[in-house]
Amino acid sequence: MASIQFLPAVLALNIAVIVALVILTLLFGRVYCSVICPLGVFQDIVSWLSGKRKGKKNRFTFKKENKWLRYGVLVLFIVLMVAGLTSVAILLAPYSAWGRIVTALLEPVYDWGNNLLAAIAELPVLIVAIVTLVVVVVLAWKGGRSWCNNICPVGTVLGQLSRFSLFRPTIDTDKCINCGLCGKRCKASCIDTKNHRIDYSRCVACFDCLENCNSGAIKYSLACKKNDNKRSVAGDVSSREHFSASETRHQSNASGRRAFLVGTAMIAGAVTVEAKKRKAVEGLARLEDKQMPPRTVIPVPAGSISRKHLYQHCTACQICITQCPNNVLRPSARLATLMQPEMHFDQGFCRIECNRCTQVCPADAIRPVDSIADKSAIQIGHAVVIPDNCVVNRDNVNCGNCARHCPTGAITMVEHADNPKLRIPAVNPEQCIGCGACEYHCPARPVSAIYVEGHEVHKER
Repeated sequence: MASIQFLPAVLALNIAVIVALVILTLLFGRVYCSVICPLGVFQDIVSWLSGKRKGKKNRFTFKKENKWLRYGVLVLFIVLMVAGLTSVAILLAPYSAWGRIVTALLEPVYDWGNNLLAAIAELPVLIVAIVTLVVVVVLAWKGGRSWCNNICPVGTVLGQLSRFSLFRPTIDTDKCINCGLCGKRCKASCIDTKNHRIDYSRCVACFDCLENCNSGAIKYSLACKKNDNKRSVAGDVSSREHFSASETRHQSNASGRRAFLVGTAMIAGAVTVEAKKRKAVEGLARLEDKQMPPRTVIPVPAGSISRKHLYQHCTACQICITQCPNNVLRPSARLATLMQPEMHFDQGFCRIECNRCTQVCPADAIRPVDSIADKSAIQIGHAVVIPDNCVVNRDNVNCGNCARHCPTGAITMVEHADNPKLRIPAVNPEQCIGCGACEYHCPARPVSAIYVEGHEVHKER
């Protein structure tokens, strides 16, 4: 469902998705927040668990709209995006928050062992994911959709559109007995039961009010100009008695919408664990772990066009990271690019036939690269040799691993200046595409004798 998320579609200028979401909201209200946004669904699960634990079904009350917080956060979000501080702005984006939680917490727990240790090594990313999870859980536990209606900039934008939605829940005051049950079950706290009003900018179209209204006073229908603020005196007189009887009779049934959400969550969970980590072969001597080489520019995937393009469009949803089968993409721990993807070659290299990350990016930060020929023509960086680290110079033995594994023939072994029997690597930067095969296969430890220096702007060879 990544391709139909609001913010990634805006950053990718995916007009079809944007128009579809706007029309959906104008027709039916904030259905996006209720069904499509995974962070919204997650909050519903947490809130439901909270209600089960406390044994309270009717725990919500109407709350006035917190305008300064809603629009203040939206303005701050827009200012940060315009100023180029994308890595800070995306801390508020709902789909990015969900991506961080899944990538840094849920996937490592599922895959346990190596994945968990790897995530802990990315401490800044892990801390941000934990803080995001704690804030979302606490807000949902105490107040249902508090994040959606106070923090989420996407929710604020769609909330304004949903004020004009064609279909919406409405209260029939002639049937309403003023029991207040709809307001107590409203996870968005947007139903003012005293005045028989619904704040449509905060309503997420969850339909809980329809399920729990025992008098049939709430309908989801075409918007009309009927004044719903008047109610019958007879309904007011019988409200308490009817409420008591209806509470005894009421029993919630699982709706098709919830079944759909559960199925979606199961599919999403399966997708997040598709990329498995490489495991050491039993019986081989354990090698010393590699350390980060002295890169000036960390490379980014083919299709990114440039580092600037990637960082301006990336929402840090981390789908590309979870989908990378070679474990090359990692979340950045640098402040300017926090949680956005960057490439490292200590546990794998970017195979020339693999274009997975270019096919899954919903924000157009990594554009599609459809063929091997297209990818092999993109130079994301070039290899650099550190002669003092090479085993040829250190141990006086021939190696040639880097040349053997280079897919473009950019590395050749030339005669050593001091020993004609030995061969040392030489790199042709015009042929090198920066795939990292040489760095990964280099036996030198702790720092490879050859590494990839990234390009700020990708080239074509």
